Amino acid sequence: MMKDMASSRLEDLCLHINMKISEIKKCLLLRDIGEDDFYKPMLRKIQNEVVLVHDLLNKMENEVKQQEKLKDSLKEMQKAAERDQKEAQHLLEHIPRYLPKPQSCNTVPAVKHNGETEAVEPITEKKEKKPAKEKKPIKEAPLITMEEFENVPGYLKGRITYDQINAVVQEINKAVVGKYKILYQPLKSMSAPVRNLYHRFIEEETRDTKGSFFIVEDDIKMFTHLKLDKKFHSILSILRHCQRVREIRGSGLIRYVIC
Repeated sequence: MMKDMASSRLEDLCLHINMKISEIKKCLLLRDIGEDDFYKPMLRKIQNEVVLVHDLLNKMENEVKQQEKLKDSLKEMQKAAERDQKEAQHLLEHIPRYLPKPQSCNTVPAVKHNGETEAVEPITEKKEKKPAKEKKPIKEAPLITMEEFENVPGYLKGRITYDQINAVVQEINKAVVGKYKILYQPLKSMSAPVRNLYHRFIEEETRDTKGSFFIVEDDIKMFTHLKLDKKFHSILSILRHCQRVREIRGSGLIRYVIC
């Protein structure tokens, strides 16, 4: 076996030497041809073609480099698109129940209280329709956005979830709407219990609450099913941090003002 290996290596060496000899012979032959006047025009033409081929190869090399850069850029774009697709799929599969929405206002007709007089419209020949009653808006707190929720400090948030916070926001808005619908009703149309509520609402107003929409804990108990427990007050702290409500204290009451 050792003899076979030595023989194979010797044959390979001989083949290599013979190839080198053949190449030397070709070089000598070409050198001799170059000295022949008959072949000189052909050699010059070949030389020009070689220069052109060399330039073409350089251009091709540059183009290949540009294509490689483009390929790398496309790979990065593909990776970014795949990441965006995964994020979009994740968002699609985890849509929260309470999405942020633009601040909305419930409106109820403005009414005239005791002592106010109606403006008399001039009578014309044509039958005129009664003008629509002016409507007063009721301010509601916008829902918390996911970005705001993520920026809430951990010591405030604890284990409270995004959905739980917005559920409280909706209940607070329900209490605000319930209260101010009563305030905007004509006194004559109110029953005795509703009139008592109306007077309580008026008594709870102060100089600091003028022009603001607010509720107190009794309103939350009356118009919602919220439990005024530790968790509720923790969520109120988050809503104050996110500037959805603020507090005005006085006369033994905490007034939650819609921001």
